[in-house]
Amino acid sequence: MPAVLCSLMVVGCQDMDTVPEGSYLTDKQKEEVAAMQPEKAQAQVNAVFASFSQYFPNASALGTERHNDFGYPTIMLAMGTNGDTEVSDNNGYNWMGYSIDYTDHSDYSSNECQMVWNDLYAIIYAANNVVKSIDADGDDANNKYYLSQGYAARGFAYWVLAQLYQFNYVGNQTKPCVPLITEANVEDATVNGCPVSTVEAVYKQIDSDLQKAVDLLKEAKEGKVTRSDKRYISLAVAYGLQARMYLSMQNWAAAAAAADNAIKEAAAEKISIASVTKPAFSSVDEVNWMWGIIVNETDAIVDSGICNWPSHMGSLSYGYANFSGGRQISRKLYTKIQDTDERKRWWLDATGAPFNDNEADYLTSEAIAFIAENSYKPYTQMKFGPYNDVVGTAINANDIPLMRIEEMYLIKAEATGMNGGNWSAGKTELISFIKNHDPNYNPTSVTNVETFQEEVYTQRAIELWGEGMNWFDVMRMNRGVDRTGCGFPNPSSVVVIPPTENILLWRIPEAEIQANKALSNDDSPAPTRTYQSYIVSE
Repeated sequence: MPAVLCSLMVVGCQDMDTVPEGSYLTDKQKEEVAAMQPEKAQAQVNAVFASFSQYFPNASALGTERHNDFGYPTIMLAMGTNGDTEVSDNNGYNWMGYSIDYTDHSDYSSNECQMVWNDLYAIIYAANNVVKSIDADGDDANNKYYLSQGYAARGFAYWVLAQLYQFNYVGNQTKPCVPLITEANVEDATVNGCPVSTVEAVYKQIDSDLQKAVDLLKEAKEGKVTRSDKRYISLAVAYGLQARMYLSMQNWAAAAAAADNAIKEAAAEKISIASVTKPAFSSVDEVNWMWGIIVNETDAIVDSGICNWPSHMGSLSYGYANFSGGRQISRKLYTKIQDTDERKRWWLDATGAPFNDNEADYLTSEAIAFIAENSYKPYTQMKFGPYNDVVGTAINANDIPLMRIEEMYLIKAEATGMNGGNWSAGKTELISFIKNHDPNYNPTSVTNVETFQEEVYTQRAIELWGEGMNWFDVMRMNRGVDRTGCGFPNPSSVVVIPPTENILLWRIPEAEIQANKALSNDDSPAPTRTYQSYIVSE
């Protein structure tokens, strides 16, 4: 039995949902109940999104409790740390040190290697339970909605996997990627193992899942069934997931169309671009959030105090960020933000002071005092606000963003400009969007398709900083990693890694290769060079 299936079955049996009658449902019972009473499918759908945020979900598999082990946000932190736009000190308080030096990538038995794999397949396992248990035939709009959630979540998880375990889609379609485990082959995979599929096959599955989700959500909407809150996937989010996928595939026309559809549907949900007035990005109720992880004060990850995403990322909360020195924006990227851009206030300036904030129009006096108390370095982030805007709070119950409307405008701009090399039209779209933040924005350096896409990359890196998105751009644009001049405090953190080096790819965990009889080390070859060979002097 593949290790991922074995471990997920154990976790799945322990993860139980309450139902209105006050009893409990195990995973197997959920399937039986869903068949008899379609309305009970809600329990299975809840299990899908519960798998995004958990407290030490991999403790049994790892044989230890890691303070950066809390579901999909673990992956967001790792991807941000792997790149060159998020800077942090590799010290004893930074649990992301293994992601700074790529030990998470290169070591088959690293904790992060196992966590990333397990967390994504946990989503897939839960989504498969939904897909195999709900029959969408007929006119039940609720069933169509529930089924859409399984397809959309599974498509999302495979999209992430595809970009971590192999190079970008174009030119690599026939290369090995990851095992495709769906409701159709899960039983056989449990007995006989499951081989890796090609990049093309994985994207075909993603495309199929997301299109089914879109179609089902349309039918559910016609039946007056929509999501109850933003932890679930709406039609706007499903279009957004399609836009991301098509962008990765360089299917520019389809990406632009999907992003445009997402923007239109989001408007119907009263989702719009947000103005930057104070540290935020902490609640799904914010007007620009399309999709997010909802965290409650009573959740185990909150009770843990410091074993959660805000602890590591939140400069204005209590947690590891206070002791590790926090997380900074790359100095190179910061200097590309115009002074008239309101987003520049998301970070301290080159002196370690709030940017142009003498009258505290962005940071409160309490926040400024907290910054001084913790001796934060220049360029430290102030983007992610504390829970309930309480500076220094130990209640780390922040919601976590998975998709915002601003990303859709950036996808539409890039896809428009790259479609047929019509960079001028794309530039117009980009200017229209960025002027929401900077009325003086006019990128004169954009004079051809290459400089246009470089500017889009820069604006995406600024807008989506810290949200676990930049690594996808690094991979799909064949950029590689260049940390020179970024401000990394440890000389050993300064590396230049060309875009074709396979150290950029994640390894399939050793435990999975040993347990899955259809896998071998050839399916996930070791890096051809050591991390140390990429270190450069500044």
